Amino acid sequence: MDDIIDTIHRDVYCSIKALMDSARNNIARSVNNILVQTYWEIGRIIVEEEQGHCNRAEYGKQLIIELSKKLTREYGKGFSRSNLQNMRNFYLSYPICQTVSSKLSWSHYCELLSISDEQKRNFYEKETINANWSVRELKRQIKTSLFERLLLSVGDKNKEKVWELALHGNEIDKASDIVKDPYVFEFLGIPGESVIMESDLEKALISHIEKFLLELGKGFMYVGSQQRVTLGNTHYYVDMVFYNKILRSYVLIELKTGKLMPEAVGQINMYLNYYKMEINDDTDNEPIGIILCTDKDNIQAEYALGSLSNQIFASRYTLYIPNREDLEEQVERVLKNYAKK
Repeated sequence: MDDIIDTIHRDVYCSIKALMDSARNNIARSVNNILVQTYWEIGRIIVEEEQGHCNRAEYGKQLIIELSKKLTREYGKGFSRSNLQNMRNFYLSYPICQTVSSKLSWSHYCELLSISDEQKRNFYEKETINANWSVRELKRQIKTSLFERLLLSVGDKNKEKVWELALHGNEIDKASDIVKDPYVFEFLGIPGESVIMESDLEKALISHIEKFLLELGKGFMYVGSQQRVTLGNTHYYVDMVFYNKILRSYVLIELKTGKLMPEAVGQINMYLNYYKMEINDDTDNEPIGIILCTDKDNIQAEYALGSLSNQIFASRYTLYIPNREDLEEQVERVLKNYAKK
């Protein structure tokens, strides 16, 4: 009898707890929406006041200084000069209030406002909403230049690809949409110049699986590591296996701590054939293979990967955050070459 009562009490507690957690989340979202809308309105008032004076820049500077002093005395933190400047820029960047998303916090918008390029900023905004990124994850994705990495990931780039990312974020419709080049594993904390074995890299990624999943992108679920493939009397092992629920495909990843070699392509091609025949259900699409290596020769990769019926991609990975300026220069160079054609 006591066990039954304990179970009832526990069920009642769980029901009330779920109700309270839901209420708190709803309150937090409501407060956030009001805060964001209020800051937008403050930005509008500041901009419209500036526009009424001929010397806008100097007047606006003095206006923000005085407002910061008075509002801080009256309301406390939150009205520093930099935050008021962010509110001003917020209104200028989003002049139509309806375009402001209720799914993003003011902290999200402060990070987005640090991006001057409108198309790039729109991309990170869409991805943050679609992938439900925390502010910390948004900072990481900006820091690791996700926008540039996606633009450099598949063949020749063009202005249409830039617009596509800016308008919709990274939409996943085909296998190549999930591939990045390079992948950034700075969260492992391994120095970039370190010599690391493939098995150690695999263990490190597994121990940071949540961060690895975020780096892989949307729709990935972890299946396991060293997944056995038996052919005849010989056992082979796939380094890491994931399932992408958007593409409804298994994704097989092979880790190589050196340059891409043709034999690695043959190996993963064999694994993909096995998964098609032995593992796939009727509802699954064809599996996808990704070889992660430290370097690849584009011409060699083209010959090694060409004319294969399976979907295999080779991407580089780096253990440190790549130089953003270098990636931006690469993107600009590709876009200029496209414009000349």
